[in-house]
Amino acid sequence: MTLPGLAGFVLAIGMAVDANVLVFERAREEYAARSRPSPRSALTAGFRGALSAIADSNLTTLIAAGLMFAFASGPVRGFGITLAIGVLASMVSALLISRVLAEYAVGRPAVFRRPRVTGIAGTGWVRDRLLRRDPFLMRHPRRWLAASAALAVLAASGILVRGLDFGIEFTGGRLIEYATSTPVDPDRARTALTDAGFPRAVVQSSGDTGLTVRAENLTNSDEATVTETVSALGGETKKVRDELIGPSMGDELRRNALIALSLALGAQLLYLAVRFRWFFGTAAVVALAHDAVILIGAFAWLGKPIDGVFLAALLTVIGYSVNDSVVLFDRVRELLGRDRTTPFPRLTNRAILQTLPRTVNTGMGAAFILTALAVLADDTLADFALALLIGLAVGTYSSVFTAASLTIELHPHRKASRPSRFTRRRSSPGQNTVSTSDGAAR
Repeated sequence: MTLPGLAGFVLAIGMAVDANVLVFERAREEYAARSRPSPRSALTAGFRGALSAIADSNLTTLIAAGLMFAFASGPVRGFGITLAIGVLASMVSALLISRVLAEYAVGRPAVFRRPRVTGIAGTGWVRDRLLRRDPFLMRHPRRWLAASAALAVLAASGILVRGLDFGIEFTGGRLIEYATSTPVDPDRARTALTDAGFPRAVVQSSGDTGLTVRAENLTNSDEATVTETVSALGGETKKVRDELIGPSMGDELRRNALIALSLALGAQLLYLAVRFRWFFGTAAVVALAHDAVILIGAFAWLGKPIDGVFLAALLTVIGYSVNDSVVLFDRVRELLGRDRTTPFPRLTNRAILQTLPRTVNTGMGAAFILTALAVLADDTLADFALALLIGLAVGTYSSVFTAASLTIELHPHRKASRPSRFTRRRSSPGQNTVSTSDGAAR
């Protein structure tokens, strides 16, 4: 199992958690909106209301995973396989198993008499604060687009100025295999080699007492240092193999991966155009590209290696970005179906405020775990956690501000629905209605 393969499972688990958070937040909304609510009826309505968002986000991911499996090879194909398996399993768990268990729990008499035990009875501090303030975040969508463009340009300049530090998977290097008298834990060997001056060496176990070390630009003197380090850990050490190796991600594998990713993006764009509208799909793909460029540029500025670990993180971030945008667009579509008179920027803003508690609840838990990994884990896992942490922050920003703002700018009736900058009129005596610049009555 490669790290990209494990990343596929990580993304699938994250989507399963997100599906349950979506249901829970919709149940909270339903409970707060009903005059005589019950937790069970609110939960049933929550599953019904969240179904389209869960289905669309999982189907777009399955489309991408299927194309990666069909056209890619190596670690990218492994990512597609594990992602597809994980998404199918998460859909069953979120829509069937979780529903049965949750409805059974809220149907118990003790829970029915104490609805606050379920957590559904309270709307949450994030939602309460947003409802009190009601900020109009989409008042100036072009400013958010300008900020996103500036971030992308800054990241791209890091690629041009600092360049990309490709790892051994892309450049090739030297492979040495050892047979030791006592088993050596690869993590201990990796730590010892890092202390010896080889932080990017790839260490793996080989059989019961074997160990392989892969590193780039390894001279004969460096090889002697590596052998001495391994001998200090494993006792009597014999060198079994010593050879130069090519990149594990060769030209053909990279070409196939790019073809698969391009087809996946095109298929997702087509699906979103059919299920939503063309400008929703365009905005989602642009936000995805925005996130990928910023993540690559951030690693370029930080001087971090672009290797298999980074590839796993990048694929995970791409999946997260699409999922986040689909959840927001599903709420926009729902509001459009109920309200045809409110200007589109105001509807989009309302959708952002309604889905923001889900974004906070999903993102904060992941951020705590990733921050701990980035600080406490070894170099390999720390880089993986750092990439995911950057992708989580950028993906959350882009789905709310980049994708939503671009959707407003691409909307066919944007100009017709946009009011003048200062459209105020005095209310007549006895009236308190004032027309504001966002077109809503206050």
